[in-house]
This record gives sequence, structure tokens and C-alpha cells, in this order.
Amino acid sequence: MSKLAPYACTPQTSRGRLYPEPESETRTCFQRDRDRIIHAGAFRRLQYKTQVFVNHEGDFFRTRLTHSLEVSQIARSIARSLGLAEYLAETLALAHDLGHTAFGHAGEYELEERMADYGGFDHNAQSLRVVTALEHRYAAFEGLNLTWETLEGIVKHNGPLTGFDGAKPLPWAIAEYAKLQDLELGTFASAEAQAAAASDDVAYNNHDIDDGLRAGLFSLDDIREVDFVGSAIRDVEKTYPGLDRSRTIHETVRRLIGSMVADILTESKKRLSDAKAESAGDIRALKAPVVEFSDAMKKNDKELKEFLFNNMYRHYKLNRMTAKARRVVGDLFDLFLRDPSCLPDEWSVLAGEPKSEQTARLVADYIAGMTDRFALDEHSRLFDIQAKTNDVSIS
Repeated sequence: MSKLAPYACTPQTSRGRLYPEPESETRTCFQRDRDRIIHAGAFRRLQYKTQVFVNHEGDFFRTRLTHSLEVSQIARSIARSLGLAEYLAETLALAHDLGHTAFGHAGEYELEERMADYGGFDHNAQSLRVVTALEHRYAAFEGLNLTWETLEGIVKHNGPLTGFDGAKPLPWAIAEYAKLQDLELGTFASAEAQAAAASDDVAYNNHDIDDGLRAGLFSLDDIREVDFVGSAIRDVEKTYPGLDRSRTIHETVRRLIGSMVADILTESKKRLSDAKAESAGDIRALKAPVVEFSDAMKKNDKELKEFLFNNMYRHYKLNRMTAKARRVVGDLFDLFLRDPSCLPDEWSVLAGEPKSEQTARLVADYIAGMTDRFALDEHSRLFDIQAKTNDVSIS
């Protein structure tokens, strides 16, 4: 490993774990965090949780798992180039989607609505809940007992949560955990967490381009209207005349990812130089992130997001999938809230009274952990009178 920058998080200066453990002789604390996430049940379930499309719509669309792996590759590259702790950036990239529901954003929006009267639902807060409470693997503690730096990054990778105008009330799971450990919610997270967040933006924009084109929701000619993307397409066509459509798509996405990463590195190196940060604490104390797009790339990013919103996320085919997905999540939530005895035994014993906040939170945890296909199967078992009702637990 090359020498880390003075503003990087280091294993030697880690604030440790909520429950002290002996250090490993062969791995740093951030490597252990990464490995614990990879071995977690919630991480494995990401294989069957989709980004945009419902899982059974096609095997070639991205899932939360493939997306997380792609984000981790970008985050490692950025961290290495900036002299940051590569293992911490990788860990945060792998963990950032653990709290997402089935059916992409459709499932999350429905669960948010159903939980509105019970403190709400937030996928970042749910990710924290997964790694601090819902994973039951270790004898000495609940959750994964990750380092302070990893937990901070999971919660704050998009910026501070308190102490600024317009700050929203803390999600319930974060407010509850703050009683146990101070994650300094009013500051920015580490540069490694910022690198993971920027990598997420790069990955999901470009991979939605890829999936949208391959699904036929829009064409190469359609997306040429986005100047930044059109320039990349023209470069591919000039370099490789007559290239087939599939390779044109891949080469275009490659160039877009490369351009975005290069922009992040150039802008971030300038910001880090101007900040003159001498520690990870100095990074947290700044009033703005240091790992971010330039203003010019932000404009490109905004234009691209607007195109995807209008031509992909609001496409009638996705609207149909979204409607079905929301109906599945809503039906399951209403049934379990009204009659928690329909939950598997290991869940129902933890429920409170029907329609109580305790039961609502339990139901949200149960549904948030479902994969696309498990949710569909569970819905069929409970609402199709002819389906078998044998219980299958996701725990």
C-alpha cells in the first residue's frame, strides 16, 4: 500500500468499535469491517434486490449487489489516487445499499408512506440498523460491531444530518443509535465516505444509461440530446466506425465513467490542496465536501439525471412495474400490521399489539429485508387462495 495522505483515516487512529474486540493479526480494522459486510446475510440478499427493474424482468439488469460491487471498484480507484484508506472506501461502498427494500425505489417509496405515522422509513437509517441490530451472527453482540469510521460513513456519506438550516428530523434508527454512540451528526464524514458517495453517483447514472438502452426504453439517438453523453457517443463512432450497437453502448459508458472519475480527482485534489487539511478531523470540520464533481460536471450530471427521469424512470413500462411493486409492499405491510400473527414465528414473537408502533417497526424491518422474489412469493402465499402457505423465513 502506498503512503496515505495526512487527511486519510488510518487503522491506527480508528476510534474503535462499540464493543471492544482484540485486533486481528492479519487484517486491519477496516479490512475486517469489509469482510463482515461481505459475509452478512443482508449483503447476500442484495443479489435479488433490483436497482430499477424487478428481478424477474431479466437477468442482465443490475441488482443492488452488482451495483455495490461496481461502486466499490470506483471508490477504491478514487481513494487510491487521493491517498485515502482504500479498504474503508471499499467497505462503505459495499455497505451503502444494505438498507434498501425490494423493488428498487418503488418499494422504498411505498414503505415510506406506510411508515409515515410511525416515524418514517429511510434506507440510510435502515442500513445502520442492519449493521448494528438486525444481523444476528456473533455471540457477543447484535449487528456486526463495525468501526466508528464505517458507521459514520454509512450515516453521513451524503453530508451532515444536523446543525444547518433546513435539516430534517433524524430518522428514528439514527436517533436511537445516537443514544449509544456519538457519530458527530453535525459534521461531514471522512474523505473516504465522500469518495464512496461520489462513486455511487458515477455508477448509478452510467449503469442506468446502460440498462435503459439495453431494455429499449430509449435509444442512442435519444440520449445524444444530452451534450455530455452525445460527445462520448461521437467519440466512439469516430474511433470505431461501424461498431455494433452493444459495443457502442459499452464503449460510451466506459468513457463517461472515465470522464466523471477524472473530474472528481481533479476537483478533489484542488479542494484538498486549498483546505490544507492535516488530519481526518480537519476534513470533518470543513464547511463543504472535498471529494466531489466540479461545477461543470455537476451541470452535466443534472442534465443526465433529467433525461433519465423523463425517459426511463417515468417510462410507462417502469410505471407498470412500480405500480405492481408498490401494491405488493403495501399489501404485505397492511396485513402484517393488522395481524402480526401472520409473520414467521421468530418475528411474530417480537411484535406488539396490532397497529402499534412497535409492530409497525418490526414489519418494516421484515419487509425491508425481503428480496424481490421473496416478496412476490410471500404475497402469493398470503393473498392467492390457491397458493401454498408454507412459511419460509428470510432471517
